[in-house]
Amino acid sequence: MIEISRDAYVQMIGLALDEYPLEACGLIAGPPAADGGVGDRAPVFYGCTNVAESARVYTIDPHDHLRAERDADDRGWEINGVVHSHTHSEPYPSPTDVASAPDATWHYVIIGLKRDAPEVRSYRIVDGEIREERLAVI
Repeated sequence: MIEISRDAYVQMIGLALDEYPLEACGLIAGPPAADGGVGDRAPVFYGCTNVAESARVYTIDPHDHLRAERDADDRGWEINGVVHSHTHSEPYPSPTDVASAPDATWHYVIIGLKRDAPEVRSYRIVDGEIREERLAVI
């Protein structure tokens, strides 16, 4: 399960709607897990530029990624997931999403904009296997 703060959730949805019809993207971060692993809380969202400027794929601007990494590090936190929107398809990882999943411990949050209201879902992607997880807004 991933717990996302209400502020981060609102920012994610806002960015996805603002960037439409292009895919939006960003990173989430929070405190590390007690065992030293990647945590399951995301109090902060870092909106990033999609340098691919595409409605079908996203590429996070490296400068935005570095900015997010530095801010999370300054807080004693870590990047623990990536967020992006699907503008014309279900909020489910595409083959491209699965192939480019950089970290098996991350949360992969997808905002679907196919319907009238945004749909937000989160997944874990490990060795190409997709598992949906519960997403709680706190």
